[in-house]
Amino acid sequence: MRETVEELLAFRSAFLALPPYADPDDIVALRGSQEEIWQKILQLQFAQNPSEVLQWMLSHGGDATLRAYGGVPELGFECAGEGALALTHWTNELRDRLRSLPGHESLFNSLRRAAMTEDRALLFVNTGIDASRTLDEQTDSFWWAGRSFKAVEHPFDGFQRIVRGFDPEHGGFEERRHTITVDSGCGFGGKLTAACLSSDGELLDRLDF
Repeated sequence: MRETVEELLAFRSAFLALPPYADPDDIVALRGSQEEIWQKILQLQFAQNPSEVLQWMLSHGGDATLRAYGGVPELGFECAGEGALALTHWTNELRDRLRSLPGHESLFNSLRRAAMTEDRALLFVNTGIDASRTLDEQTDSFWWAGRSFKAVEHPFDGFQRIVRGFDPEHGGFEERRHTITVDSGCGFGGKLTAACLSSDGELLDRLDF
């Protein structure tokens, strides 16, 4: 997680430095399941059953994220057993470690659930979308509704195409009429893929690293 954030920050700085100099708002980072889990870990003292919540989050990928920022799962469970005060102290230490890394907290605070082009032709999501709900009703569907993504067979809410960057089933890069999956398995033995799209969603170029 830390290394990925460092790469994102470095890319952002390099991109903004290139003439004719982009607007910072042109670069959007999306919230995924791991970023959501990390935020929930930092708020663990407010959970009704913190030990159960922590166990669920660790089993869904949160273990690596927690350790990346110096957290110790065993200590988290110990503090959960001691009560809210001990948990608050533990999560505050995690926040301090996050803040000690330049740019990390700012990036997490700037993450968006989804992004779209100004003309609403393209919608960008992390993992999926529930086509039975409106855009405003998606809540956490953006990072948990991976299987529903392949069921999109018509324009959704006026968007001509939906682009996602992560496929939890690791099916590889896929271009369909109304959707594109830009995921070639990076982090799971595959390549890192970048795609260039036209304003109406046509795939113009693709790079695999």
